[in-house]
Amino acid sequence: MRLSAQALSGQFGKNPLHVLAGVIVVFCLAYILAQYVIEGDIAALEIFALVAIAAASAIAMLNNWRTGTFLFIAWLLFEDFARKYLGNNMLIYFGKDVLVALIYLSFFVAYRRKQVRLFRPPFRLPLFLFVWFGILQVFNPASTSFFLGLLGIKLYFYYIPLFLVGYALLRTEEDVQRFFPFLMVLICIISGLGIVQAILGHTFLNPGTVQEDIREVSTNYRVSPFSGLVVYRPTSVFVSAGRFAFFLVPAWLLAFGYGGYLVLRNRRYRFLTSLTLAGTSAAIALCASRGTLLWTLGSAIIIIPAYLWGCPWQKGQMVRILRTFARAALSVVAAILLTSLLYPEALKGRLAFYWETLDPTSVNSELIQRSQTYPLQNFMYAFEYPRWPYGYGIGTASLGIQYVSRILHVPLMGIGVESGFGTLVLELGIVGLFLYLTFAVSIVMSAWTTVRKLKGTPWFPIGFVIFWYAFLLLFPYVWGGWATFEDFILNSLFWLCLGILFRLPTLQPPPYATEQFRAVKVV
Repeated sequence: MRLSAQALSGQFGKNPLHVLAGVIVVFCLAYILAQYVIEGDIAALEIFALVAIAAASAIAMLNNWRTGTFLFIAWLLFEDFARKYLGNNMLIYFGKDVLVALIYLSFFVAYRRKQVRLFRPPFRLPLFLFVWFGILQVFNPASTSFFLGLLGIKLYFYYIPLFLVGYALLRTEEDVQRFFPFLMVLICIISGLGIVQAILGHTFLNPGTVQEDIREVSTNYRVSPFSGLVVYRPTSVFVSAGRFAFFLVPAWLLAFGYGGYLVLRNRRYRFLTSLTLAGTSAAIALCASRGTLLWTLGSAIIIIPAYLWGCPWQKGQMVRILRTFARAALSVVAAILLTSLLYPEALKGRLAFYWETLDPTSVNSELIQRSQTYPLQNFMYAFEYPRWPYGYGIGTASLGIQYVSRILHVPLMGIGVESGFGTLVLELGIVGLFLYLTFAVSIVMSAWTTVRKLKGTPWFPIGFVIFWYAFLLLFPYVWGGWATFEDFILNSLFWLCLGILFRLPTLQPPPYATEQFRAVKVV
């Protein structure tokens, strides 16, 4: 219920202490802000603005967890941009963890008020066992610090409740039309900035003086072994080229899946989705990441026959499905052609790098080495450590241990391998690896069962790309390195989208839907 200005004034009139406290707070903030302006402290002004945004977001999250989820996604994707301009400030780095905790709290309050319902995932037993064993590993006697264990718990399990949030986030198909366009806009911005940075170089979107511990990952170059062409690996809004490259694969998948849904449903947001798909495709071509390029191409090969199998076949739907592929192909080709016409040198160098290092007939080819030999060697290296049967404790070889060491003066363990499965062996032992594989297989099988329920519905394209992303993250990505699973963006998107996948079979059409709209098969 809205209050009139007179009623609002009357309420404050009855609480003069509230008015006085508000005046004091505003005066103090104005005084602090004025001091920053006088001193010309730009960094302090930026932090002040960021704190104000975070405070406003926190209030919104506590008031409405649904709105808070949208704000959290935006913060999650753009947090790195603020962090690299503010000296890799750790308060910003852990800010997302506070915000998502507020979402959990607000969601729990809504559950207690019976405003949302929970979902019992079919993979709950393997998940419980994996989490239980991970918590036990906090107290592994080989670990040098309890804080390393807390870091591991955060990286492994902190975003799991987003599964419940994602499930409850979508109540009707109208919620789909709110969530995915919002995500497409963010993806489009990030991809576009990455394209511009790939053309202009590392001086764009990177501060003049980069913090030492992120300088190497933000100024990364690749050299073509035969032609000698040097290309920059863009970071876009992130602190590292790797995070941007990893993000592009789920971004492309979600754009492709949502585009397929729109073709079967309505015309709204089709241009936005096509633009997002074109932008991510161009960014993938320019990111100078062979893994990102190959996983995207491989995903396209898998998705096309899957769509033909699973999309609805009622009146003329086959034509619509083919139009989906035609639009997607046209968007990708248009993006690549436009890039080659406007900035031929930028694209030429990256194409040379891809071809000279991936061509299996070339002496410089790294295709087999990077995809099979190198990961297998790193996995086997884990068994050269004496505690491989029991592990050294969760978090002891995880992403971000350098920050724990720097802030809390914790000695580093000096252990680690690049293989994700090998890292699991080092941290959790052979039992931990077995529990992870059981947990991952259970999730993928449960997701596939849900996707099969979506066969013949317009939700199939979205459901299938989420299932495929889950498979990529839990198996091939982890085979290459554990950092992908621990990356807060990939991990958060995984759990949130997984909840959405299990929600899709229960969605209802909007109240204004036509009879033809309602006639579509819903399982």
